[in-house]
Amino acid sequence: MINAIVFDFGNVFINLDKEGAIKRTTEILGFDIITESQNPLYAHIFETNDQYEKGLISTDQFLSFYENLVEDVSKNDVKNLWNSLLKDFPQKRLNFIKNLSAENRFKLILLSNTNELHINWVEDNVFFYNEFKSCFDAFYLSHEINLRKPDADIFRYVLEAHSLKPENTLFIDDTIENTITASQLGIHVWNNNPAIEDVVDLFEIKKELFVD
Repeated sequence: MINAIVFDFGNVFINLDKEGAIKRTTEILGFDIITESQNPLYAHIFETNDQYEKGLISTDQFLSFYENLVEDVSKNDVKNLWNSLLKDFPQKRLNFIKNLSAENRFKLILLSNTNELHINWVEDNVFFYNEFKSCFDAFYLSHEINLRKPDADIFRYVLEAHSLKPENTLFIDDTIENTITASQLGIHVWNNNPAIEDVVDLFEIKKELFVD
């Protein structure tokens, strides 16, 4: 029986424009960061982004990396491009998590790959962010705990911190690599498709997990 639910943030609660962000980044870098993985810059870019989302480099170091990498691109340009990933946060999803919190049926945990720039944007643009945050028993952001999905260590960290059993835990994330790792640890998963599914329909879509 599920007694804990671990939620991703992006494309579960707040909508993301992943395709648009990749397209804009590709235009600025001059090569496709998805298909051209053999490009010598790819590994350096991937490592920098990974370090930033693990909180291992500062925002200024992150912005300086791209400012030095691309001609005629300022730190402000990089900041705006980076934050262009973020879109709207539908009110119905706030209502969903508020109601779920009020029912007190499950331990509610947020586990997000994110970074200082994105969270600062959310704090400035999502007026109910603190209300949303207060709905959770624990709120883990990758850059604050120096761990990042899909590394197995981040899931073990959450399980151990809250004495959770994998077989009683559900993890929801739109990224398949993340749900694969969680599933390998014995955690129930929902790899939600944000184009056709919504977290507010959790108990209908995954109803088999909540039957006594």
